[in-house]
Amino acid sequence: MAAKAGDNPDSLMTLATVFCLRNLRKTMCYQGFRNKLCLRSDIFLPSEICDKLVNTYMELVHTDSNFEPVESFFQLFSDPRTTRLTRVQLREDFVRDRDLEAIRKQDLIELHLTYCNNLSSRSLKTLTCFRETLVSLCLFGCNHIFYRNAGAPLACNEDTEDEEESPALETDFNFQGFNRLRLLNLGGLPEEVNAETLLKPLKSLTSLDLSNVQLLGTTFLTQWKDRLASLVLYNVDLSEELVNTMFELVNLRHLDISRESRRSSKFKMTRKTLTAIVQRLLNLVSLDISGHIMLDNCTVPHFEEAMGRPSIEPCKSSIYPFQELKRPLQFLGLYDTTLCNVTHIPAYKVLEVTPFAGHSAMILHIMLITVFHFIPVNLFSSFQLVIAALKCHKYDKSIQVTGSAALFYLTNTDYRSDQSVRLRREVIQVVLNGMEQYQEVTVQRNCCLTLCNFSIPEELEFQYSRVNQLLLKILEPARQDESIQRIAVHLCNALVCQVDNHHKEAVGKMGFVKTMLNLIQKKLQDRMCDQVMEFSWSALWNITDETPDNCQMFLNCRGMSLFLDCLQEFPDKQELHRNMLGLLGNVAEVKVLRPQLLTPQFITVFSNLLDSKADGIEVSYNACGVLSHIMFDGPEVWSMEEPRREIVMKKMWDAIQSWDVSSRRNINYRSFEPILRLLPQSISPVSQHWATWALYNLVSVYPSKYCPLLIKEGGVNLLEKVLELESSQPETKDMARKVMEQCENFKEDPMETNHAQEVNYGQRG
Repeated sequence: MAAKAGDNPDSLMTLATVFCLRNLRKTMCYQGFRNKLCLRSDIFLPSEICDKLVNTYMELVHTDSNFEPVESFFQLFSDPRTTRLTRVQLREDFVRDRDLEAIRKQDLIELHLTYCNNLSSRSLKTLTCFRETLVSLCLFGCNHIFYRNAGAPLACNEDTEDEEESPALETDFNFQGFNRLRLLNLGGLPEEVNAETLLKPLKSLTSLDLSNVQLLGTTFLTQWKDRLASLVLYNVDLSEELVNTMFELVNLRHLDISRESRRSSKFKMTRKTLTAIVQRLLNLVSLDISGHIMLDNCTVPHFEEAMGRPSIEPCKSSIYPFQELKRPLQFLGLYDTTLCNVTHIPAYKVLEVTPFAGHSAMILHIMLITVFHFIPVNLFSSFQLVIAALKCHKYDKSIQVTGSAALFYLTNTDYRSDQSVRLRREVIQVVLNGMEQYQEVTVQRNCCLTLCNFSIPEELEFQYSRVNQLLLKILEPARQDESIQRIAVHLCNALVCQVDNHHKEAVGKMGFVKTMLNLIQKKLQDRMCDQVMEFSWSALWNITDETPDNCQMFLNCRGMSLFLDCLQEFPDKQELHRNMLGLLGNVAEVKVLRPQLLTPQFITVFSNLLDSKADGIEVSYNACGVLSHIMFDGPEVWSMEEPRREIVMKKMWDAIQSWDVSSRRNINYRSFEPILRLLPQSISPVSQHWATWALYNLVSVYPSKYCPLLIKEGGVNLLEKVLELESSQPETKDMARKVMEQCENFKEDPMETNHAQEVNYGQRG
């Protein structure tokens, strides 16, 4: 059998690391003074293990809702005599100044800090502790690290004037002493910070990323003209001075001067500038000029282009300046320029790069678009690209919108058979992260649609609580986007269908019942019975199935009032009536709640619905089921004068007699227990008859599904007792015998297929 995408198992190292992090107190640590977690005295961990522990810990914190962060986790790595850290990647607001200070004695070689907005200039001072060993440093998106007291609250006393309490630019820090630093990413450096002053002490840089940085002067870049191999100036305003400075960096192999959009660019890329790049920067293998305004004289007229198939040979290039290349580029970024429409482009890869923090978000955007065209070619690589992009650019709208759309297509059923369980779980985590962190309509819609591509609830069960909480949060606003609301309610309904009762109870406590009733109330106000209305009632039917607490919540939240209002407002909506009556059947199964249904108004409504022909027999059947459970409590609880109990029972008998016992059902029973309890009794023969009819219908129409269930739950023995009771009506006894015969025949020939074709069942409740 061919391996599925993402099917490679986790390494033993990864499995052991995750296990240790989930069980720190049982593996590496003990509970110290004031419950502080301490490393055991007999532990010594080399850098390979420590790096893996810290980086995996960060991943779990951000992607696994079941993982509990540990207070002072980084303190475990404070002593280099017992733990060694060399390569650490920390990201987002979870990271604090004290976390970096905890590891200040470590000899770090690589430190990547991405979007760590809770870091202040205290962390700049901590960075100096690593200056003798640090080779690679990333501060991408760490906007507050260059300010003192960036995270400190202002003084509560308005009369107190303490300048130290408000954020102030840190002016004392530079990279003096970072002699080994080779790779530096300062993407998003605040405009108040002078990049030249900050960087001047660095003598040995080979890679520099200044994305989204405003440069006051540019000549300082020439101090690395003999060493710099990679320069990223994404979204940096180009000028003649900066371009001329670039030409002096003759050892550049990678140059990114792309922009987010042509609309924000004042600089025009000319044929002369492109020619100079080719002629002066002879070592270039990668060039990104996306998003620039290109003058028309850069391209060869269509009628003069080389004939034949598209070629990457520089001499055939449709772009004049690139005809002078000695060899094709490895990568050429031309997105959002007029040059991307030409025939011959001298590059092995056009608009295809590996995403990393700080890279051109616009190029990633187009890369995600190309995923739609190359899914069949390399499914796993497509997944890797999209997942990495969404993780690294969680605050970029274009990436989140396009990436979430790409995941929808990647998880489509056409490609599903090629995807491993592990890969699909990783996608679910990324989708839920997007729903959690990016409250934008298109992203929310794409994420919800992507979840619809999974088997629900089976594939989402490992994140059951989290996904329900997110969906309920989406449905909270009174005026939610209509399409998102419809998809979210559909998902909610699917998630509470065919799951264990403890799942339903947990979701009920999250406010599920109240949220659905709020949606119903809103639709009633708008006098609109649409899919949201019907799905909401269906979801309530599902979540109350054999779950008394949720049935009680329904009654407490004025559910019966909404039921009556919906019946009155939408008298001809058959699907709605079926869902509502199915839900009330669940409520009626709870003995302590039945007295709340025993009012003249409700009994009259249920009695009238016995005559309904809506949805075949379903509405009449469910109404009779509600009344059967009420009748089962005996005549002594029937305290009302009208309607009389005997009259209602007569109507129930007449309704049951009118049903076609071969009716195919839009219903699904997981257990017969609520029906079986109505069999061996003489208080209400009509309830007994309804239960026997229900069993006969199900085992005769769907024998392969329901005969085993009835036998397993002891239904045959209870039917024998029905035959023994004098109070049982002849019609009931006759039907009980037919049910027993059907089960006996099935036991003798379990492969029987007569009338056994399955349908798409609705949930019973």
